[in-house]
Amino acid sequence: MLELGSKEIDESKQGEAFSPFLQDTNTYKKYFYIESYGCAMNFSDSEIVASILNNEGIGATADLHQADLILVNTCSVREKPEQTVRKRLTEFRKLKKRKPGLLIGILGCMAERLKAKLLEEEKLVDLIVGPDAYRTLPVLIAEAETGQKAVNVLLSLEETYADISPIRLDSNGVSGFISIMRGCNNMCSFCVVPFTRGRERSRDPFSVVAEAQDLFDRGFKEVTLLGQNVDSYYWKDEVTVEEITFARLMEMVALVSPKLRVRFSTSHPKDITDDVLFTIAKYDNICNYIHLPVQSGSTTVLQRMNRTYTREWYLGKIDRIKEIIPDCGLSSDIISGFCGETEEDHQETITVMKYSKYDLSYMYFYSERPGTLAAKRYKDDIPLDVKKRRLQEIVDVQYRLSRESNERDLGKIFEVLIEGNSKKSEDEWMGRTSQNKVIIFPKGNLSLSKGDYATVKVLSCNKATMIGEVINN
Repeated sequence: MLELGSKEIDESKQGEAFSPFLQDTNTYKKYFYIESYGCAMNFSDSEIVASILNNEGIGATADLHQADLILVNTCSVREKPEQTVRKRLTEFRKLKKRKPGLLIGILGCMAERLKAKLLEEEKLVDLIVGPDAYRTLPVLIAEAETGQKAVNVLLSLEETYADISPIRLDSNGVSGFISIMRGCNNMCSFCVVPFTRGRERSRDPFSVVAEAQDLFDRGFKEVTLLGQNVDSYYWKDEVTVEEITFARLMEMVALVSPKLRVRFSTSHPKDITDDVLFTIAKYDNICNYIHLPVQSGSTTVLQRMNRTYTREWYLGKIDRIKEIIPDCGLSSDIISGFCGETEEDHQETITVMKYSKYDLSYMYFYSERPGTLAAKRYKDDIPLDVKKRRLQEIVDVQYRLSRESNERDLGKIFEVLIEGNSKKSEDEWMGRTSQNKVIIFPKGNLSLSKGDYATVKVLSCNKATMIGEVINN
């Protein structure tokens, strides 16, 4: 717990407060503390920021009170994270009153969208840095130290940070993120990403492979390739004229080592190809798991969302995935109560969920984001109580699907990558299957360690977790 003023804050419930990984925290004259909210892209960006600051002699710290600079990496996709960030910034300002030299900065999507409000009107921050401007952080920090309001939210058509080696702030030491592209060309009507992260651009594939190799050499056993829409990754070698698609990139990373697991996020239903699916099926170390956001099961709503596929197209993709990768794990994103959604539309979403048999879903009710196409074109006309009721029905269905999915795995045997101790007991390991399912099993007297693979048989389960035992180790 932190005590800020007279109010206690439970940091674990505010966002992800990073702990420095593989850093000697006694070598720095200044320290920064960072919290990240929202998607995996933000977590990856925080590691790029850490590298930039580290090169300037500013080290990461997990101790808020040691920090000379507090950074909050933000998300504007939904209203709730924005509200949480505002609350957090207010608490940090209380700390600044007791430590006047402390600087507070905001990074990411919220920085771009609310720069004037946060800096001039509410005076919650000293510097604001957009997703494409992290290289200018040292200059902006110097400006803020002189009392100037430091801002850079310019978007880029070229920035990928490919030459920056991220500092891994996640002390897990087993799984790492690799950003393969930035921005998004899909203009989904509910989404702010094209306006806050700019147009799509892909990173040099050889730098991606080099980063994966470096992680593996340092003991990491799993990488997740990140992009707003990884399936549209494209890079052309000007020398060999070779065209690198996402399927080819994924294969290149998989060939780093058969002991390095490869995951990716996120796919767009209109772009995921058979080549991607066959590549997953071909390599044992490419995880049999796909996150395929549906958002709505109604073609009418999907058209208003500008998702550029129909209900039938999506279900066809689900069929194709299950045909090529029969044991593939599936998850999704679902929005309830989008503009104009009828009860019939809502029921169509339920039926898509049941058909797809998702192992997991990220479920939200619609919150209008200023500046989006939906905010300009459509009325947010679904009452909040209706949105919440529909969302609860979606949640109830997903809970049942998750339990049924785990029950289908009872008695099955999986190769599990051990990520660390279980949350409840140091006598148990927690790991994940290729299908991204969590499994807990006793350590016993076996000589296993974090980062090892274990062969585990599933004995029991609930909706979120499977319980098993090690065999043949």
